[in-house]
Amino acid sequence: MDNLDPLRHIEGFPIGKDEDLQAISNPPYYTAYPNPYIADFIKQYGKPYDEAKDDYHREPFVADVSEGKGDPVYNAHSYHTKVPYKAIVPFIEHYTLPGDIVFDGFCGTGMTGIAAQMAKREAIINDLSTAGTHIAFNYNNPVDYSEFDRLSSKLLKEIKDECEWLYVTNHVDGRKGHINYTIWSEVFVCPYCNTEVAYWDIAVEPSTGKLRDGGICPNCKAELTKRAMKRATETIFDDALAKTIGRVKFKPISISYTFSGKRFDKRPDSNDLELINKIEGLNIPYWYPSTEIPKGDKTGEALRIGITHAHHFYTKRNLWVLACAWNKIQNFQPDVAQKFMFAFTGMLDRASKMYRWNPDRPTGTLPGTLYFPSLGYEFEVVDMYQRRVNATKKLIFETSKFKPDKFRTTTQSVTSLPNIPSDSIDYIFTDPPFGDNLMYSELNFVTECWLKVFTNTTSEAIMNKTQKKLLGNYRDLMTSAFQEMYRIIKPNRWITVEFHNSRASVWNAIQESLIRAGFMVAQVTILDKGQGSFNQVTAPGAVKNDLIINAYKPRAGFTQQLISQAGSGMETDFVREHLRQLPVTANPERNKEMLYSKYLAYYVQHGYQVAYNGEQFYRALAQWGLEERDGYWFADGAQAHDYEQRKVNTFGKKGIMPQAVLFISDERSARQWVWNFLDEPKTYDEIYTAFVKALQTSEDEIPELKTILEESFVRTDGDWKRPDQLTQAELEQKRLERLLRQFHEYLEAAKAGQKLKEVRREAVLAGFTECYRTGRFQDILSLGHKLDQRLLEESPDLFDFVDIAEAKIEG
Repeated sequence: MDNLDPLRHIEGFPIGKDEDLQAISNPPYYTAYPNPYIADFIKQYGKPYDEAKDDYHREPFVADVSEGKGDPVYNAHSYHTKVPYKAIVPFIEHYTLPGDIVFDGFCGTGMTGIAAQMAKREAIINDLSTAGTHIAFNYNNPVDYSEFDRLSSKLLKEIKDECEWLYVTNHVDGRKGHINYTIWSEVFVCPYCNTEVAYWDIAVEPSTGKLRDGGICPNCKAELTKRAMKRATETIFDDALAKTIGRVKFKPISISYTFSGKRFDKRPDSNDLELINKIEGLNIPYWYPSTEIPKGDKTGEALRIGITHAHHFYTKRNLWVLACAWNKIQNFQPDVAQKFMFAFTGMLDRASKMYRWNPDRPTGTLPGTLYFPSLGYEFEVVDMYQRRVNATKKLIFETSKFKPDKFRTTTQSVTSLPNIPSDSIDYIFTDPPFGDNLMYSELNFVTECWLKVFTNTTSEAIMNKTQKKLLGNYRDLMTSAFQEMYRIIKPNRWITVEFHNSRASVWNAIQESLIRAGFMVAQVTILDKGQGSFNQVTAPGAVKNDLIINAYKPRAGFTQQLISQAGSGMETDFVREHLRQLPVTANPERNKEMLYSKYLAYYVQHGYQVAYNGEQFYRALAQWGLEERDGYWFADGAQAHDYEQRKVNTFGKKGIMPQAVLFISDERSARQWVWNFLDEPKTYDEIYTAFVKALQTSEDEIPELKTILEESFVRTDGDWKRPDQLTQAELEQKRLERLLRQFHEYLEAAKAGQKLKEVRREAVLAGFTECYRTGRFQDILSLGHKLDQRLLEESPDLFDFVDIAEAKIEG
């Protein structure tokens, strides 16, 4: 596409010159801008959605997975985070058929595309980052192995012939050895005598080579620690900037080199220092990036030590080889050149000053940061590039059966996908950015400097102080992203979201965004990386693990009917529709509290009238003809019978199910845990012992176990047990009355101007529900604005009420 002007309005259009955008693109398969060829791809391979003929049905996927991190495909290129493609394949095979189209809006390295092609599906992969889509395209695009092998030998020989002199050192007998790496040490100033001291000389124990807390100044013999010293600085003339600059001072400490096939270590001698000084005094005869590093949440460490521009990430010696290699890569045909570029960008971190020294072995860069250690490696780049090219060869061999026409890669924001038609995608698997875990645009900056095309951060879905993006901004961006994914996926189809963030507020923002977009969450599971298996979860108490969210887009006809009737009279249809999508197991989503939570969230977010409070809803479930087994509800008798049969087949004639709620993180999960635990009557001591083990830290004020038992269970002959239906209804009514009384106490305190730091969340929820049902939106705001902000962030149902109440009042 010669003229990119028609695409510039699309959100996330990258920053760069048109010729640079075109230079790294390979249309129609990959564009470093919004791909205009995707609609044709879907027209060729897609299957139009027809609800009248659609018989698609899947339960949420839960099974053991294989990570495959030692796989040559996975290891071909590093990235800040990626899901192994072998872990994605089972999801794609479960939710789709061969020939279906799979989409990933946050594709990163393109592992979803790899998984789709391995499973013989078509794929559309997208990312906001040009570094991401550059890697993703090259992961997925096959080239001829023999031709690549032939041309790589030619390229590597040219680089070696031209740059080998940069890594020469003298052996003890004066003959030439080849440098493998040099260890560089930061230089500090002794606060007592102003002598410059190499950090290596005070921090590394000479006899063992181990790091220690401090050392002795070699001049004044004072005891020194890193914190007590100041960094030494030096001024140099920067060729790229054409000016003198200041920077933190480093000096070479040790050289590892090879001579006659054996490895040796040495202190740099005068010839080594002379070579370094010679290189510093020469101009590199090739282009290299010298773009200024922007201020960011993760760039501060680099800027503090004088690393202000892209070329400062490298020693002059390594920068020389990188520039040479990059220049020569551009002389090859586009397909092969891009694979050489892929191998090149795969070594940029390792070739930089960020690679940390370790007494036992190299430990790599510090993940998720732009951290420059006081002791670091300068690896020889010529051999390093050969290893990356060899890794790329392995990738090419493993993906040789891929066909370039079976996938498309696009670079844009997933918040705006006008080039993808509505209801055209069969399945979505995505691993989105999670809050402030990783600052992708900042971490990708230097790679994108080489590509000459940069991420447009306006719609980057992260929490970032520099970009002035807080949790609310992140939630809004993720909602916009999921709304677009909701639009493009076919009705009655599934989206799988992998999540890894230890903050419950971010976890809730993701779920909240999915629901606001229109998706219905059917199952949330923990990915146990140690065992490669899943466990069910119901609340944010498990966010320290990797989580998998399975959600679906409701059928078009059902959604249209809900909208036309504003949900009125459709409560039973809403619940039954959801129950039909859930796995026929002891799924926490099937308990009455979770069903009510789903109903409440959906109706409140869409502004529908809420006809039922919790107690009324629980009584209505049986009246609607739904079936209950073991505290779980089913759409009809057939589904309940299926559950009973599966239970017997899995657990024997006794049919005792394991605990579906494995931990207690709030009052709701506590009540459900006790219900599950009382599959038969138990003493208080038995319950208490197990209850304490399952209890996790929580922002919610969880009532004492005794209170939970007295409010929702019955005691007979000293044992606690589940109540019958009639008694349960009576207990629910009394519990609701107590919760509402507590809510009114909170409300009066809030109206009196008191801040409420600790509240019983269930009481606030019950009160907000009643206020919403009766139109008392100001009461919701009066209390909501006095609640601890963290409670609202970690309680999406409460946040919804406050958010909607504000809209109602303003409207």
